[in-house]
Amino acid sequence: MAQQAMLKQDETVRTQIPTMKPLEKVDAPKAAAPVAAATVDVPGAEAGPIDFSKVEIEPLFKDEVDFDTFSKSDFRAVKVKECTAVPKSKKLLKFVLDDGTGTDRVILSGIHDTYEPEELVGKTLIAITNLPARKMMGIDSCGMIISAIHYEEGQEKLHCLMVDDHIPAGAKLY
Repeated sequence: MAQQAMLKQDETVRTQIPTMKPLEKVDAPKAAAPVAAATVDVPGAEAGPIDFSKVEIEPLFKDEVDFDTFSKSDFRAVKVKECTAVPKSKKLLKFVLDDGTGTDRVILSGIHDTYEPEELVGKTLIAITNLPARKMMGIDSCGMIISAIHYEEGQEKLHCLMVDDHIPAGAKLY
């Protein structure tokens, strides 16, 4: 097994990620635009390839959801304006979000065991914005932050879905 260099907190790794050309308005079908590679700085990322050999994912649902039901979920890009730990809670973080409406949105998420609040301020996340408000620790949570979860050696690993900061608050996901 190759040794990997440890990174200091302020170091970054440059990595290649695929990008696509912007959409063009066309009258007739065209061949798909070629995929290019872009170099992106990933703060604190480990150098070298990621080892997925110990990753376990949950099985896919067998039940299907019709398109009309799926399309009722309103997924939006949201910018984290503030993020704080909820007093008397070990797990909850309180997000104050810009969802593009001009009114701050508050969402609570049980991810404090994975993230410190200051790590998330300024990030662009994905949220479902049309869930009914749910009171948690006396605070109304108006939506849900979307995260990816998998297991490694029986331990849950969680990652909030973060998108390019050039995506404006309120952009709808399809």
